[in-house]
Amino acid sequence: MEFPQPDIEAQIEGLQSRLEAAHSARERAALSAERRRLEGKWAASLSAIERVRMARNPARPQTLDYAEYLLSEFIEIHGDRRFADDGAIVAGLGYFLKRPVAIVGHQRGRSTRERLERNFGKPRPEGYRKAARLYELADRFGLPLITFVDTQGADPGVGAEERGQAEAIARNLELMGRLTVPVISCVIGEGGSGGALALGVANVILMQEYASYSVITPEGCAAILWRAAGPEKVAVAAAALKLSAPDLLAAGVIDQIVPEPAGGAHRDPAAAAKALGAVLRQHLGRLLKLGAADLRKHRERKFGAIGNGFIARRAVASDRPIE
Repeated sequence: MEFPQPDIEAQIEGLQSRLEAAHSARERAALSAERRRLEGKWAASLSAIERVRMARNPARPQTLDYAEYLLSEFIEIHGDRRFADDGAIVAGLGYFLKRPVAIVGHQRGRSTRERLERNFGKPRPEGYRKAARLYELADRFGLPLITFVDTQGADPGVGAEERGQAEAIARNLELMGRLTVPVISCVIGEGGSGGALALGVANVILMQEYASYSVITPEGCAAILWRAAGPEKVAVAAAALKLSAPDLLAAGVIDQIVPEPAGGAHRDPAAAAKALGAVLRQHLGRLLKLGAADLRKHRERKFGAIGNGFIARRAVASDRPIE
């Protein structure tokens, strides 16, 4: 894993060593303040493609990790009752802060064997139909739904297309749009294309600080635009896609950025889960105060408004009225 500005990274590590060896409270406070300043400088120096690499770090916590940290008595369900079980989608029930909830999320796997079993986190139609089972179950029993987004996209293979990949994704979009329970989506890694959006039609969309979320991977974008996917073109595509959390917050696509531990969630998964859990608790408490019809209308208005700010800025820049 490469980090920008290695000198800053080295300074941070040096400060940490000095902090551990410090004896006085005054010295520790000063060193902690300097470390926070350097960590902020390091984070600001990340380019778009470096953020994508952070999001792809194989050590980042995945859906099952967050289920372990945040839920109690978690029970995973399997299969779509039509074809097979898809390991790229994790779905189940558990208790979040003593409240029963349903969760659905992508799972990439870490070892070579697990990645192959989970198809590198690229769901097939049966995975999305398993997710649909949970969506309907959550709606039937009034359970808040929490989703975890972490995929480069849906499986593009012939078998997936033959079994109705597009229809399965479209069904999920339609189902999530009409749910009458609170829905919170958390982008915890790399969110890509409709494969991610099938878990992302939510009342609140949270995004971890170093995650990415876009309509296509930078490599795919570069291949389409320039018929090449060299490092320079991929970096240009990543910047143009505006896929980082700050860019998406400014565009109104996401609702809140969840801070990560210094260096990324993979450096301290427990701290990352604690931060995400605190934000989930805040938004879930607010959404639970809304009625079923209001939750659905809230979701419709939210997605209907996405892009309005961008259109207004373009109109101002071009000195033309908005039609």
